[in-house]
Amino acid sequence: MSDNPKSASGGASRAEFFMISVAAQLAGMHAQTLRTYDRLGLVTPQRTSGGGRRYSARDVELLREVQRLSQDEGVNLAGIKRIIELTNQVEALQQRVEEMSAELEQLRAGYRPDLSPPQRSTALVVWQPRHRR
Repeated sequence: MSDNPKSASGGASRAEFFMISVAAQLAGMHAQTLRTYDRLGLVTPQRTSGGGRRYSARDVELLREVQRLSQDEGVNLAGIKRIIELTNQVEALQQRVEEMSAELEQLRAGYRPDLSPPQRSTALVVWQPRHRR
């Protein structure tokens, strides 16, 4: 196998994936460090059918962030894992807010006052049971 980036699909939207040796070099780490991070669940690359790791550009970016947090900020690996989990949760919530905002805009765009529900009546209705004869 070559150490060149692999393309997941052809065409206009090409996603690049890297073998572990290339990803390690791009992140400035040893390949064994990447294996350890995978085992700990910090950075989980995609797998080939044969079980080989394939790192995306986003994975490499995350590896660099893990290294920065560890070396520059002094955060331990458990702390880094929690930071990654919370960051992913925030991103998911931001995506959901965007989806709900778009849905709300669609609803507002389609609002027709002439189709609004009728006003509720404040009339009082008195019920009296019939007397049995």
